[in-house]
Amino acid sequence: MLCQWCHLVARNTMQRLTLKKLSLQNIHTGALALQLSTGSRRTLISPHQNPLQRLAKPRYAGQIAAVTRNFHIPSRPQTAVLWQEGKDVVCRSRWLSSQGDGGRDGEEGTPAAGEYRSPWTILKEEFKGISHGQNLESVVPVPRETDVLVIGGGAVGSSVAFWLKERNPKGMTVTVVERDPCYTQASTMLSVGGIRHQFSVEENVQLSMFTTDFLRNIKEHLSVLDESPPDVQFNHQGYLFLATARSAPLLEKNVQLQRKVGAKIELLSKEQLAAKFPWLNTTGIEVGSHGCDGEGWFDPYLLVKALKQKNISLGVKYTEGSLEGFENTTDHNYTKDKPAETLGTAKIRTRDHKVHGCKFAMVINCAGPWAGEVARMAGIGAMDTAELATPLPVEPRKRFVYVVHCPNGPPIDSPLTVDPTGVYFRREGYGGYYLCGASPDKDKEPSIKDMDVDYDFFTERVWPELSKRVPSFECLKLKSAWAGFYDYNYIDQNLVIGNHPYHRNFFFANGLSGHGLQHSVAVGRALSELIIDGKYTTIDLSRFEFERLLTEDFLVEEKIV
Repeated sequence: MLCQWCHLVARNTMQRLTLKKLSLQNIHTGALALQLSTGSRRTLISPHQNPLQRLAKPRYAGQIAAVTRNFHIPSRPQTAVLWQEGKDVVCRSRWLSSQGDGGRDGEEGTPAAGEYRSPWTILKEEFKGISHGQNLESVVPVPRETDVLVIGGGAVGSSVAFWLKERNPKGMTVTVVERDPCYTQASTMLSVGGIRHQFSVEENVQLSMFTTDFLRNIKEHLSVLDESPPDVQFNHQGYLFLATARSAPLLEKNVQLQRKVGAKIELLSKEQLAAKFPWLNTTGIEVGSHGCDGEGWFDPYLLVKALKQKNISLGVKYTEGSLEGFENTTDHNYTKDKPAETLGTAKIRTRDHKVHGCKFAMVINCAGPWAGEVARMAGIGAMDTAELATPLPVEPRKRFVYVVHCPNGPPIDSPLTVDPTGVYFRREGYGGYYLCGASPDKDKEPSIKDMDVDYDFFTERVWPELSKRVPSFECLKLKSAWAGFYDYNYIDQNLVIGNHPYHRNFFFANGLSGHGLQHSVAVGRALSELIIDGKYTTIDLSRFEFERLLTEDFLVEEKIV
C-alpha cells in the first residue's frame, strides 16, 4: 500500500504547492480512492487515474511533473531530496505495509520482500480489481514474505500447516502453495482412503495409531466456529492380510511387532479364517492377520476439506500456483571461515502466468509424487558437490483403482482384504460396490505421462485373482476406474522427513509410498515438533531423516499395498 502520510513540497518562482495529506479511503461504492487535500481544495481520484496527473490540472502541471518523473520511495522511513529543473521535492513517508506489485505484462510478478517497488505500480496493478468487486487477496495472490512456505496443499501439506499454526497461531505466518486447488490429480483424493496398523516398521505402526486417534476425535481438533463439525466417514472394518505357508513366518513376525507397539491385531489360522469369513476361499492360505480395532477406511476429501477449513480459520494462506525455482542468499553464519548459499526466495507462477517472489525463513517439501522435482530445484541431487550430490529418491508411480459391482459379494462388515498376490478389495457404500486394484510388477510400471487407465490390467491381473479368492466375484461388472500416483520412495519405500544437512531451512515430508494419507496427520505433528521444539517429542522419526540416504542405513517397509 502507499504511505499513509506524505508531505510533498514543490517550489518554483511562480507557485508554491503543499499536499498536506495523501491517504487511502474506501468510498461508498467500494472503489478505492485517493484523497488529496491542498489547503481548501480536496480532490478524489479513482484507481484508474494517475493521482498526480489528475491533480496537476491545470495550474500545478509543472510542479507535479517533476514529482512523477523522479519520485522514489525508499525501503525505510527516511527523507529523500530529488532535484529536477531547479526544483526540489522532499518526501517523508511512513509505511503501512508492502504487498507486492502486480507485475508488468508478461512474466514478471510480485518481487520478493526487500526489493524496490513503485507505489504507482501498486496502485495500478494491485488495486485495479477492487473497483470491479475483487478482494485484495485475489489481486495479490502470493505474499512477498512468509515464515514457513509449504509446497503442496494435500493431506500432508495441510497437516503440516495445521500443526504449526495450532501450536503457534500468532507467532508465525504459514503459506501453502498448491498448483491444483481442486485436487483433480492429487494423490490424496485418488487413494482408496485406507488406514492400517499392520506395518513391518515400528514407527509406521505408531504413525497410523496416532492418525486413528486423531480421526476418532476429529471434531475436537478441526471444528470451526459457525461451520458443521467435520466427519470423515470412518469405517472400522479393519484390514485382512492373507499369507501362504511360505510367507506365514514373516506375517507372524510383523504381528508380534505390531502388538508390541499396541496395535490390536489377531492372527487367524486357515480354519478360523473360513469360519469368520465364509465368503473367502482359503485354498493356498496358511494364516491371516486381521485388525480388530482402529483400522479401516475413510473419505480423503473430507479430511483435506476439514484441515483446509481449519487452517484458513487459523490464518494460513493458501496460494494457487506452481513452484518455478529458488533463489539463494548468502549465509555468513554457516561456517566460521566460508559463507554458504542458503535458500531464501521461492519463485511462484500463478494462473495469470506471472512469476512472483516470496521470501521465506524455511520451506517444507510436501509435493507428493513431484517432491523429487522440488528437491532438484533446490539443487538437491542436481549438483556435483558432496553436500548436494545425493538426490531425494522419490518419483511418481501410477496405480489404478477399479470400481466393480457385485450384488452377491462379501457383506458390509467385510474388511479391506489383501491377497498374497497383492490384489486388494474393499466395500464401497451399501449398494454392492467394491474398490479393487493391485501394484504392477517392477518391470511393468505404467507410463506416468498421462492419467489413462489400463483396463487390460484389470482383466488380466486383478479380476482373475479376485474371483479365485472370492468366488462371488466371478459375476462382477466393472463400472468405472481412475488412476493416481504414489509418491514412491524407490530406495526403501519409507518416509523421508526432517531438514537437509546442507540446506538447513529445507524440510522434507516425502516418500510415503502409498500410505501418505494415513500417516499425514502424524507426520505433520512430528515435523512441527522438529521445527518448534528442535526434536521429535512424541514419535521419534530420526531413523527416517535424510541422513540415512547418505549412510545407506535404509529401512525397508515390506507391507506396501
